[in-house]
Amino acid sequence: MGMYSLPEFKFPLRRKKKRTGVIASAVFLSIFFGFLAGIVSSGFFYIRIENYLKGLNIEPISQTEEVVNETGYISQNSQEQAIIEAVKKSSPAVVSILIEGVGGGTGFIVSEDGLILTNKHVVFDDDAEYTVFTNNGKKFSAKVLAKDPFQDLAIVKIDQENNVNENGELVVNKFPVLTLGDSDNIERGQTVIAIGNALAEFRNTVSSGLISGLGRRITASGGTYVETLDDVIQTDTAINKGNSGGPLLNLRGEVIGINTAIANNAQSIGFSIPINYAKRDIEQIQETGKIVYPFIGVRYVLVNEEVKEERKLTVNYGVLIVEGDPWQPAITSGSPAEQVGLEEGDIMLSLDGKDITENNSLVKILMRYRAGDEVTLKVLRDNQDMNIVLTLSERFE
Repeated sequence: MGMYSLPEFKFPLRRKKKRTGVIASAVFLSIFFGFLAGIVSSGFFYIRIENYLKGLNIEPISQTEEVVNETGYISQNSQEQAIIEAVKKSSPAVVSILIEGVGGGTGFIVSEDGLILTNKHVVFDDDAEYTVFTNNGKKFSAKVLAKDPFQDLAIVKIDQENNVNENGELVVNKFPVLTLGDSDNIERGQTVIAIGNALAEFRNTVSSGLISGLGRRITASGGTYVETLDDVIQTDTAINKGNSGGPLLNLRGEVIGINTAIANNAQSIGFSIPINYAKRDIEQIQETGKIVYPFIGVRYVLVNEEVKEERKLTVNYGVLIVEGDPWQPAITSGSPAEQVGLEEGDIMLSLDGKDITENNSLVKILMRYRAGDEVTLKVLRDNQDMNIVLTLSERFE
């Protein structure tokens, strides 16, 4: 009994010790080859995922990029740094426009000799005196050169005629200017920046947000001033009273819009006039000293599905010629429209083959023409189409 008992205890113990080594070796080899396989497979699948994302034009997410500014602040990502740089680049050319005893708005310099672009409603009072404060605190008197007859835009000029030094010599300043971008190439969801004289008190206030809509049509009012604006940019960037006339910038610091209106009964809904509309005004002021538009001479409402149903029309596009208040006739006396016999109730469907729609307004189409150009209007009258040839005249403020 003692003979059997010793081997029963010893052999199992020795065998167990031997098996532990085998198991340990097996576990080690499993871990090693598993790790190796993981590296190979993960690299393989990463390459496949990366190639798949490239096929979708989506870049893999990069690590957080820290940028150290000259102040010592560490920017946490490239977008934040782009905003900071755009603000630094643009702020020197943004000005505050103050109206004596009334309030003020914002503008920005577009030429080195002091041309300023702003809103028409900021400088609406022809009898007021206007003062411009630059970003560095300098004060200048200013005069209104012209107001856009169709858009809420105006051109103001810094007056340097009385800017003399202590020796009585005329000092002509060379002002910083903003770079004008292209508002035809903007997208919903694009990051934008607004700079302005918030509440006519806090100069060069910065806010940032997104483009939340394009091609909007709004009717804006302030006091006795009312204007309908087509094709404006909608943004959720904070735009406050006093921001009117300030720039809406992209991340390159280029102006893509002029901040002009806010929705009072909403939060973070503001509107900007596309900068491409203003480029024409700036060029005309520099070339001729006035803003001139081609003119037809009709008052109208844009036709869409809602107007079609409401007025029982047969089309859902174009513009319906209508009378407004007693002092707003449907056809302007002496205008090209009167000369060719356009009537109230006519629907202008297209101009030179370009359909007039919500996304392609009559004003937008007319901007491609000049006074004196001959155009063909497609007009619907009593459910009959007709073509009317008309020569555009000149309209200016």
